[in-house]
Amino acid sequence: QLQAFGGGLVQAGGSLRLSCAASGRSFSSNSMGWFRQAPGKEREFVAAISWSGDNTYYADFVKGRFTISRNNAKNTVYLQMNSLKPEDTAVYYCAADRRLGARASVHEYDYAYWGQGTQVTVSS
Repeated sequence: QLQAFGGGLVQAGGSLRLSCAASGRSFSSNSMGWFRQAPGKEREFVAAISWSGDNTYYADFVKGRFTISRNNAKNTVYLQMNSLKPEDTAVYYCAADRRLGARASVHEYDYAYWGQGTQVTVSS
């Protein structure tokens, strides 16, 4: 139901834009989030956006570099990633909160719907 794409190989300092498209149902009333998992590490929160788009939250390590946004008419969420660093290398997952109309959450346990992930590799 969620498909993330837009990953790839980029040099440090470069940019990528990830997209997460929903199919089969609308997530316009669900907060959406991006998480990532680097090799040998646990999955971690990256960014989240409320269902209306009015509220956004970011992990400290991406503040000022990444921007989350959404287009409910297209049932799509985006993650614009700028000034990428080698430590941003990971598989990036989009997810939808199980709750309707709730504030965006930074907690993985609030997310019930997950995309398959897209690989982002940043070379130094």
